[in-house]
Amino acid sequence: MKVIIAEKPDQGATLASPFQSKKHQGYIEILPNELFPKGAYVTWAIGHLCQLVAPESYNPEWKRWSLHNLPILPDRFKYEVERSKAKQFHVVKSLLIKKDVTEIIHAGDAGREGELIVRNIITQSGVKKPIKRLWISSLTKKAIHEGFQKLLDEVDTRNLYYEAYTRACADWVVGMNASRVYSLLLKEKGMSDVFSAGRVQTPTLALIVKREHEIENFKSEQFWEVVATFQIDGNKYEGKWQKDNDSRILDEILANKIARFCDQKEAKVKEIETDRKEYQPPFLFNLSSLQATANKRYKFSPKKTLDIMQQLYQKGIVSYPRSDSSFVTEGEAETFPAILEKISKLESFLDLFPLPVQSIKSNKRYVNEKKVTDHYAIIPTEQVPNLSKLSGDEQKMYDLVVRQLIAAHYEKAVFDYTTIRTMVDERAEFISKGKMQIQEGWRKVIYDDNQEKDTILPILHKGDSGLVTSVKVKEGKTQPPKRYTEGQLITLMKTAGKHLEDSELEKVLMKSEGLGTEATRAGIITMLKDRKYIDVKKNLVYATDKGKVLIRAVGDKILASPEMTAKWEQRLSEIGHGKASPAVFMEQTKKMAEKIIQDAVEGSEKWSFVDLNTEAIQSVRARASMGKSVGTCKRCGGSVIDKGKFYGCANYSKTKCSFTISKMILGKKISQSNVQKLLSVGKTDLIKGFKKGDKSFDSFLELSGNEYKVTFLPYINGDQPQLK
Repeated sequence: MKVIIAEKPDQGATLASPFQSKKHQGYIEILPNELFPKGAYVTWAIGHLCQLVAPESYNPEWKRWSLHNLPILPDRFKYEVERSKAKQFHVVKSLLIKKDVTEIIHAGDAGREGELIVRNIITQSGVKKPIKRLWISSLTKKAIHEGFQKLLDEVDTRNLYYEAYTRACADWVVGMNASRVYSLLLKEKGMSDVFSAGRVQTPTLALIVKREHEIENFKSEQFWEVVATFQIDGNKYEGKWQKDNDSRILDEILANKIARFCDQKEAKVKEIETDRKEYQPPFLFNLSSLQATANKRYKFSPKKTLDIMQQLYQKGIVSYPRSDSSFVTEGEAETFPAILEKISKLESFLDLFPLPVQSIKSNKRYVNEKKVTDHYAIIPTEQVPNLSKLSGDEQKMYDLVVRQLIAAHYEKAVFDYTTIRTMVDERAEFISKGKMQIQEGWRKVIYDDNQEKDTILPILHKGDSGLVTSVKVKEGKTQPPKRYTEGQLITLMKTAGKHLEDSELEKVLMKSEGLGTEATRAGIITMLKDRKYIDVKKNLVYATDKGKVLIRAVGDKILASPEMTAKWEQRLSEIGHGKASPAVFMEQTKKMAEKIIQDAVEGSEKWSFVDLNTEAIQSVRARASMGKSVGTCKRCGGSVIDKGKFYGCANYSKTKCSFTISKMILGKKISQSNVQKLLSVGKTDLIKGFKKGDKSFDSFLELSGNEYKVTFLPYINGDQPQLK
C-alpha cells in the first residue's frame, strides 16, 4: 500500500477522483487498480499542519518581550503540530505507520511551499519510509494519471525543501527580532501596539510610504497651454504650441499674448513625421503579470486573483497558478491546437476563430524549455468547462487566460504614429500627434476599454498652408505622483522597487528577482492591510500613520532595503537549485538580525513623530482602558471617561453634556496622568514639543472660563490661541 499526501482536502479528493474509492474520516481509500495494484490511501494537510515553535520553547526567558533578551537566535529550529490541526495530523501519522504501507507519495502543490508542508508532516511523524514525488502542473484526470506513472525520486525536489525551510527560518529570525525591537522602542514613545516587521513586508511598506511622502511633499505648479485650430486645404485639425519640446507656459500673460499673436495668422506645414511601430502579441501569463492585469482590468486584489485561480486549478481547467514562468515546453505547445479546438466551440470566443497562426511550437517567444522553471506559464487545460457553471469572477479570470493564449496565435499589431509640425506666421511652432491602426492583429483578441481614443490626423503634405481659425488658452496644474494600485504593488515587488511603464512591464515580469515569490506576494500585501500599515480605497493604496511610524523608525537601514531583500531572494533561489548553502545563509541571517537591533537602538534617540497621529496607534490591550474614569466633569459633575480618541463626559447620552478633552493637541499626546491633573487642579505639568506650523513650543494646559475650555498657559513669551 502507498500513502498519498496532498496539500489540501479538495486537492486530495481530486487526486482520488479518477479511481474507485471509499471515503473515510480524514482520508480516502483508493481500491486496487492498474496504477495501484494493492490500492492506496489519499490523505491531506490543511495548509501548514506544522509551525515553527515559539521563542519560549527554546528558552523560557524569551517569552518576555525585553530588549535585554534580544537577539533571539535558536541554535537549531524546531517545528510543532499546530493545535487546531492536530486531529488531521494524527490521521496522516496513523496511515504512515501502518505496516502494510511501504511507500509515501508526496503530492503537495508542485512548488516550494507544497514541498515544505508535506515534508514537515512526514518529519514530525517520525516515519522513515521511501518517498516519491508527484509533480504535475494541472489537475485534469489525464495529468493525474500521467503524474502517477512518472513519479519523481524524492531527491529530485529536496533542494526546494531546503529553500522553503531556510526561507521560513530566516523570516522567523528577522521577523521575531525586528518586530520585538521596534515594538519595544516605539512603546517608549507612547505607542502600545505590536509593530510587525519582516524581511519582505518592511521593504514593501517602505516603497508605499516613500510614494506617500512624494505625494504629500508635492507642490503643484500652475501652467498654461496654447491650442490652435488650423484649416488647411479643407482639412481641420488642432495643434499645441511648443518651444524646445515643451508646451507648458508658466506665465498666463505670455500665454494669452502668444494666443493673440497667432489668431487668424497664416499656418504652414513645416514637417510631417510618420513612425511605424509593430507590437508583438503579449507573453503568456505568469502569476505576477496575471495579478497585475486582473487588477487593472477588474480591480481584483492580488489575493482575490490567486484565490480564484486556485479554484479554477482545482477544477482542472487551468494549469498551476503560482508559476513564475511565461514560457512553455514544446510538449505543452503541441497540445495547444487540440485545446484551442475545444475552446473554439465556446460562444464567448467564436469570433476569434479560425486562428491566423495554427501552431506556435517553433515560436521562441513562447516556447523555451530552458526558461521553464518549476512550472510552465498559466494556460487553459484540455478540460474545457461549461462557462455557465463558473461564477462571474471565475469566468472573468478564465477569459483572461484563454485570450492570452489565443493572442499568441495572432499576428503582430501595427500602428503608424504621425507628428505634424505647423508654423504660424513662420515664428510660432505647433505640434499635432495622431495614431492610425494599420494592422489590428492580436488586439482583436485583447482589447482595453480604458484606452484613449486615437486622434485621427488629416492627410497633409509638407508646405501645405492655410489659416489659424481659432486659438484657446488652457489652464492646467502639475499633478503629484499617482498612488499605487494593488496590481502595481505586485509589479513593484517583482522588480524590487523599480516602477515601470506598461510598455516595459512584460519583459521585467519574466525575471524572478524581487521581493518575495509568486506564491507569497499577495499574502504580503494582505498582511500589510491586516496589520493596519496600509489602507486600500477604490484600488488605491494609502500608507497609514502606523505604517509611516515604522518606516520612519527603520529609516534607510538594511531592513527597509528592497535591493538587499531582492539579493536574498536570489540567494534563496540558488539554495533551491543546489548552488548555495542553507547553513551559510542562516549565519548571514543571524548577523542581519543583530544589525537590525543595533540600528534600531542607536536610531531611537533621534526618532520624532510629532507630525503623525500616534495616539490612535494602540493595541487592543491599550484600548481596554476605554470607559475608565479619569476624573470629574467641571461642567456637570459627572465622570469624565476614556472614549477612545478623546476623554468625554459620561452623561452625554443623558444630559448632552459636551465636555471633552482631546488626547492629541498640536501633535502632542496628552497623557492620562496630565488629564487627571487638569481635572483635579486645573493645570497639567509642562508639556514639551507642541507644534504649530513650522514652530514648536512648550506649554502648560489649563481649564479656563465658564465653559472650561482647554487653553495654553504659556511657558515661553507670546500668546497662544485658545483651542476650539
